[in-house]
Amino acid sequence: MADLSAFAITRRWPAKHPDRLQLYSLPTPNGVKVSIMLEETGLPYEPHLVDFNNNDQTTAEFLSLNPNNKIPAILDPDGPEGAPLPLFESGAILLYLAEKTGRLLPRAPAVRYQCLQWVFFQVGGIGPMFGQLGFFHKFAGREWQDKRPRDRYVAESRRLLKVVDQHLESREWMMGGEYSIADMAIFPWYGGLAESAIYGDAGTFLDVQSYKNLQRWTKAIAARPAVKRGRMVNRTSGDPAGQLRERHDASDFDTNTQDKVEAKS
Repeated sequence: MADLSAFAITRRWPAKHPDRLQLYSLPTPNGVKVSIMLEETGLPYEPHLVDFNNNDQTTAEFLSLNPNNKIPAILDPDGPEGAPLPLFESGAILLYLAEKTGRLLPRAPAVRYQCLQWVFFQVGGIGPMFGQLGFFHKFAGREWQDKRPRDRYVAESRRLLKVVDQHLESREWMMGGEYSIADMAIFPWYGGLAESAIYGDAGTFLDVQSYKNLQRWTKAIAARPAVKRGRMVNRTSGDPAGQLRERHDASDFDTNTQDKVEAKS
């Protein structure tokens, strides 16, 4: 197994288990994509919190792994041909993990590409548009007198919600009867709005309850055990029982959630 000490990022976030895949992330929609995928696959991994409040993402160590200073990023000690693989961009990570494990990506070439088109749909459309909506609806954008920029992203977000809602009209999952990385890419963004879990009351503002197929799909994904676990990883806010600040073994979900840590101390 490769020596990860050669990678600068491990000096700031030391690996307790250097033989495992290392995840550098936050429980944002993009970060949750990868923690859910790792829980779904069962790959051994070790997550590290990249704290934006401490500007962790701008440190030399993090930039050595992702020069774009965004989460998530991974360092796999057992990459292709046994060499370590550093990787950033959530869509690329999902594809890599699917191919590494042979899971959650259709094998038939035509269906495989159709699955990837939905992953790219999320990366190129949903993430940027919903992110801008969040800025104008919840953050500093509310102070702007000119509401046209906000209205533009509201209209585009509603259009994107409709695209997926209509696609799910006759499908259980994004790829029909097969749960895949397309669902995992889209769910943290759409599900977050559907559950009013991101951007305050943006979901209510967008009337997400009216998208019935999207609501049904969101509830089905949110109920998956791996999704529940993935959403807990690196979480430092909300219900202490839903926070797993350190994960070194799958058993930590039963023994090391924040409510249990606080009870011990």
